Amino acid sequence: MAEVTSGKLKMTEKISYGFGDLASVLYWQTFMLYLTYFYTDVFLIPAGLAATMFVVSRLWDGVNDPIMGIIADRTNTRWGKFRPYLLWLCVPFAVIGVLTFTVPDLGATGKLIWAYVTFVLIMMLYTGINIPYTALLGVISPDSNERTTVSSVKFIFAFAAGAIVSFTLLPMVKGLGGGNEARGWQLSFVCYGIAAIIFFLIAFRGTRERVQPPKSQESSVKKDLYELITNGPWLILLATTITFILFVAVRSSVTVHYFKYVIGAQELKVPFLSGRILDFDLLASLFNGVGQISSLLGVLLVSWFAQKVGKKKAFAILFVVAILSTAAFYILSAEQLPLIFLCQITGSLSGGPLSVLLWAMYADTADYGEWKRGRRATGLVFSASTMSQKFGWAFGAFLALRLMAQVGFAPNEAQSPESLRGLLLLFSLIPAGIGVLSMILLMFYPLNDKKVEMIIGELNERREAAEEK
Repeated sequence: MAEVTSGKLKMTEKISYGFGDLASVLYWQTFMLYLTYFYTDVFLIPAGLAATMFVVSRLWDGVNDPIMGIIADRTNTRWGKFRPYLLWLCVPFAVIGVLTFTVPDLGATGKLIWAYVTFVLIMMLYTGINIPYTALLGVISPDSNERTTVSSVKFIFAFAAGAIVSFTLLPMVKGLGGGNEARGWQLSFVCYGIAAIIFFLIAFRGTRERVQPPKSQESSVKKDLYELITNGPWLILLATTITFILFVAVRSSVTVHYFKYVIGAQELKVPFLSGRILDFDLLASLFNGVGQISSLLGVLLVSWFAQKVGKKKAFAILFVVAILSTAAFYILSAEQLPLIFLCQITGSLSGGPLSVLLWAMYADTADYGEWKRGRRATGLVFSASTMSQKFGWAFGAFLALRLMAQVGFAPNEAQSPESLRGLLLLFSLIPAGIGVLSMILLMFYPLNDKKVEMIIGELNERREAAEEK
């Protein structure tokens, strides 16, 4: 593929890049929606112990993620800095994915050790392949608007993968398991693993890296870390990301529990299908699938909307709608299924595109760091940002599991009124409150579109001057 000096990319390259998220989100969507259910109701780990496992593993991520970013920034191959990891790690990632969703025939202690080891390994490999992949967004083009478009394509594929997981995973577990739920989970991830390997290889082959650090930049981990922690816009975006992912993760961690214990089986009351009973797993799959399709529609529109009002303002407007839609679940009863699905549509239509804007803004903070201090550490910027994403998800799951344990949650049996109320709060008002905090943090983010345009203009002038020397 020819080098694109203007920063404009062919659609084939944008689509190739999107395949990387099609692979990653087969796993990430499972982590977000179903992992707490898998551990409590299939693996049968007590909720309190599962909560501890999530937090302990994240402490390692606090070291592991930035290390991966530093390593990626210092990788030099004929394929670039970030692309080769898609080739090197796709097979190990798929293999460990199968082992993570395997329930071993061991005692309680042995099963807990298995869960810890496989969970830590799958998250390490997710880090090893996903941080270079996301960092590739920052170097695929020097054009900020092109990066926003690429980010949109990335999340179109991400939400397509999310829809695949939402619609297919639980039915596939039931079908492949033949009555053995644990076996169904294992075989499902054999299928997902093969697909992920193919998708990562498409992303590797179809993309290029075009933005390089300044030629005069010395390799210094100490300087890179210093520049990162003194990058004000990045710090604000980091805090916004943690709370935003926490907003998403708290609710998604209990989605299946909410449908299993709060909503239960429901009778359809629509023409031609009236009288058919839908089990909780089918309802949860439909709910999550509708959300992913709605998010996908939002992603298709977000580039146009962000160009009209600016990335920061677009984020704020969409987030308000998502927060209100989430809070509304608190007042909806099990009998109001159409309204439950309507709130999922409005919340996902507005909430889905927020990730697109966040990742595009991270690329802008990498530009800001180079403009301000003359150093570029794209891998470190995105690795620490990915760490915040995983922290938000892990602590969201921890909060959900700890509250479930405190209110007496017991798997696979009728819940007490206190447990049901806890699940309802975790599905509505608690995440909505966290969303408000995230909105407040975003108000302090200083990089509007006019500022970013000025920064990119000056960086292009510096790069052209450096090339002439």
